[in-house]
Amino acid sequence: MKRLYLVLLLVPTQFILAQNFRGLDKSPMDKAAYPVSYRVTEKIAVITYSRPQLKGRTFEEVVPLNKVWRTGANEASELRLFADIQIEDTTINAGTYSIFTIPKEETITFVVNAAANLWGAYAYAKEKDIIRVTVPRATAEESLEAFSIAFSNTDGQPKIHMGWANVRFEIPFTVL
Repeated sequence: MKRLYLVLLLVPTQFILAQNFRGLDKSPMDKAAYPVSYRVTEKIAVITYSRPQLKGRTFEEVVPLNKVWRTGANEASELRLFADIQIEDTTINAGTYSIFTIPKEETITFVVNAAANLWGAYAYAKEKDIIRVTVPRATAEESLEAFSIAFSNTDGQPKIHMGWANVRFEIPFTVL
């Protein structure tokens, strides 16, 4: 019993007291998976991204037009494919990629890039692009406070949906 008291006296108080955790992440990490059903055992695609918040700002204040954006916050968003897919006429093989976007007034260019594990768009290299596809930029009535990504499959057409503030866009793809 004396040994137990001695050990307890030698243990620093930081291990006994609650840990000092820093505040919540301002842009928490999230994942979107396809297929969206939890009953399906084989995943085809997963996008891991951080969800920045508007906090009273506009989309254009946070995401400059005509510039490459990491498509989220912190690290560049990551697309992990467990099967080959096709976007327009380009086949993208199973593997891990970065996603970037280039927002414009009426369109958004969606970029899948061969580089992975990048912080932001600082090391983005256009020569590593696998595909660039320009899609219409839509405006929604409902504003999303947090940047969001989701998958859907309506009538056999899978799509990646992205939105923030009142900005919405989607990228149709085919599973090969």
